[in-house]
Amino acid sequence: MHVFSRRLLKFTMLAGVAAGLWHAGAQARVVTEGVDRIEPAASVVPASAGAFEAPLLVPRLVWEGADVDGDGQADFVNPTGEAPRDHDAYGSGQFGASRDGGGREHAGVDYRAHGGQDVRAPMSGYVSKIGYVYEDSRNLRFVEITNPALHYVTRVMYVDAAVVEGQAVHAGQTIGAAHSLQDRYPGITDHVHLEVARLGGHKMDAARLITARLEVPADSAA
Repeated sequence: MHVFSRRLLKFTMLAGVAAGLWHAGAQARVVTEGVDRIEPAASVVPASAGAFEAPLLVPRLVWEGADVDGDGQADFVNPTGEAPRDHDAYGSGQFGASRDGGGREHAGVDYRAHGGQDVRAPMSGYVSKIGYVYEDSRNLRFVEITNPALHYVTRVMYVDAAVVEGQAVHAGQTIGAAHSLQDRYPGITDHVHLEVARLGGHKMDAARLITARLEVPADSAA
């Protein structure tokens, strides 16, 4: 073969190899960039490595309100969607928990919250009163809701109200924002305090009217 032809053939082969390497590198960069955008810690697993594993389905708490009038609809709602406050330096958030060294009992249920989050009406009715939780504080208020048809009254404390007295509200409607308690009770678990009572009756445990159950999300891949 002519020397010039051999050199041309060698150059063509080298150029083809270089182009192939450049193309493979470009593909690798595209794949890597795509993976980085989706999940930086992910690794590329060959298809032959095994079957695809479905994501772990984590149970979640679902809050259900009691149907006290028997119409098939829940009459009560968890005001924050969170669980009651656990025991901390200021005691437990459960109804009847000890207060003031045993001198009195907790008259409501404390549902965990973070400052500024929406707080929902625990039942339908009308806003019968907006007032101050403590006489020495103008920052911490409560919203009282009365439902004459159900014969219940509720008070949600530590709320910056977004409603006014006399306003009709429905269960689950936003009535304000949770106010942080850190200025008054440093280190306490922020929460809203819910009191429930029969009209003209004694206060009762809201946890009897607002209960929780575990629900496993449906497998969307099924």
